[in-house]
Amino acid sequence: MEPIEVLERVAFLLERADAPVYRIRAFRNAAAVVGGLPDAERERRAATGRYTDLKGIGATTGTVLAEVAAGRIPGYLADLERTAGGPLAAGGGALRGALRGDCHLHSDWSDGGSPPGVMARAARAAGHRWAVLTDHSPRLRIARGLTAGRLRRQLDAVAELNAELRAEEEAGAAPFRLLTGIECDILPDGSLDQEDELLDRLDVVVASAHSELKMPAPAFTRRLLAAAGNPLVDVLGHCTNRLLGPRRSRPESSYDAGAVFAACAAAGTAVEINSSPQRLDPPRRLLALARDAGTLFAIDSDAHAPGQLDWQAYGCARAQEAGIPAARIVTTWTADELLAWTATRRVPAGGQA
Repeated sequence: MEPIEVLERVAFLLERADAPVYRIRAFRNAAAVVGGLPDAERERRAATGRYTDLKGIGATTGTVLAEVAAGRIPGYLADLERTAGGPLAAGGGALRGALRGDCHLHSDWSDGGSPPGVMARAARAAGHRWAVLTDHSPRLRIARGLTAGRLRRQLDAVAELNAELRAEEEAGAAPFRLLTGIECDILPDGSLDQEDELLDRLDVVVASAHSELKMPAPAFTRRLLAAAGNPLVDVLGHCTNRLLGPRRSRPESSYDAGAVFAACAAAGTAVEINSSPQRLDPPRRLLALARDAGTLFAIDSDAHAPGQLDWQAYGCARAQEAGIPAARIVTTWTADELLAWTATRRVPAGGQA
């Protein structure tokens, strides 16, 4: 194995396992350091196994590189493959195989850890044919949300990246397209945190609440009803806003879920099945309620790093458990079918409204 390949595989598995960010960053940074060496120096260090004198290579990453140089599979990687490289969820395999894309992922333009190109190519490697770049909107300043100006610049960057991806396809890579999008904050009054004209230009708009999550239920219901019925909104993101796990937890927001899901079904707005293990949103009881209301769904990773794209396995298992057919899941559609739906709300042949 190549040194950079090993470092990136370790980082991917750590991301997949939701390991602490500092540990992931150590391997991503080490890969960047090795990748930045001149060819001759890279070959010399690969032959000698000496890396720890380089800034950005520590004891752990240096040991991994030395083992690679010695022709051995690094013990750190072998342990990770054993503990974090297997299936993430029991069940959902058929749905995972049917997925063609992901409507919710972040890059280093907001609070993600990798550039859009890295995220796009990781999604392609995972078997997808498209994904939607959905960095945050401006109100979420803690996550470096995109102002209108920055979002316009990102649209140009995505166009350039798609030209690169088409060239790679011509050279033999699998076809893949990165769609434009945003995770747009639903403000307390139900309005959206971005210019309407700009939202209308995007391929996919995911709308989520990130602030004032303890509003009284009637007010929060009105807030979500406004978003669900807004023709600019395609997907209602992580609808209860709960957080799970030992690092950070948060209870569900209170609102009339039946009314909100009915509004989603009437407007043709998809309900997100957020696959992040920190969210797993909506909870099972509400997933069944949305199913019975007749909504469409989007099984999304909410990935902030390449390895987290694999989290869709959790959402697939939950969707299968809830008896949601693939035809009602927009992330099983082709890019052309998805774009036709966001433009017209017409469900493709074989789909189910």
